[in-house]
Amino acid sequence: MDKDKDNATPVSVLGLGLMGAALARAFLNAGHPTTVWNRSAGRADALAAEGAVRAATVAEAIDASDLIIVCVLDYPVVRALLEPVAGGLDGKTVVNLTSGTPDQARRMSTWAIEQGADYLDGGIMAIPQMIAQPEALILYSGSRRAYTDHESVLGVLATGRYVGTDAGRAALFDLAMLTAMYGQIAGYLQGVALVDAEGVTAAEITPLIVSWLNAMAATLPHDAEQIDRREYTTDVSNLALNRTALATLVRAYEDQGLPTDVLQPIRSLIERRVAAGHGTDSLAGLVELLRK
Repeated sequence: MDKDKDNATPVSVLGLGLMGAALARAFLNAGHPTTVWNRSAGRADALAAEGAVRAATVAEAIDASDLIIVCVLDYPVVRALLEPVAGGLDGKTVVNLTSGTPDQARRMSTWAIEQGADYLDGGIMAIPQMIAQPEALILYSGSRRAYTDHESVLGVLATGRYVGTDAGRAALFDLAMLTAMYGQIAGYLQGVALVDAEGVTAAEITPLIVSWLNAMAATLPHDAEQIDRREYTTDVSNLALNRTALATLVRAYEDQGLPTDVLQPIRSLIERRVAAGHGTDSLAGLVELLRK
């Protein structure tokens, strides 16, 4: 990125929580004139010391730049911040990196466009410490023009991926990916609790779990093909066999006096699918119980 501030795009960042501050710092480090605003003004102190311009009001921050990045708690806060200054959004590009639902993103997009702004919604697939690193990913959806015009500037934050003109799509993908992440974390913690009951440390079992999860993740494209075709034949463990496996897992935890909260939902789905006559299906067939 060109460090010459005379040629760099000015950016304003609204919201300086852990993620917002990381975003602002990435712009600063890449040489972009960066204006920052936060409801608690003290959060801007460190960034101001590094060269950011502290805006006293949201209106001042919006006036300072044509590219406005918003990263706050939720969409009601976004609306509360932007509605009083709606008249200043005409001709601006609003990039909303606040977490929310697809419907919230679509309604926010409609509102922003009515104010004369270009709108991008984003899903940050990273923790603050990953921002400005190549492994960080931000999904964007909404105005294709806005993404094309600002792709290089947004690229200082993370690897960017534009996923479509539907403003709700980035949030949709974000939530799907987070769902998979939480399931993985929950399974990991349940497994660690089991070995802990017999004196095995998390540090000892974790490398084996990582290797196993990576191997299983490699099968997901095959599962995706089955799900899209709605054909669930398998030459590995079918649902009937997995029903027996889950019963064994649950018993192992019960023998240790441990809760089985994480295992019971998937066990219930398997039981229902087998009872409906699909015992020879693959695990991917469980999606039929989760579909709309």
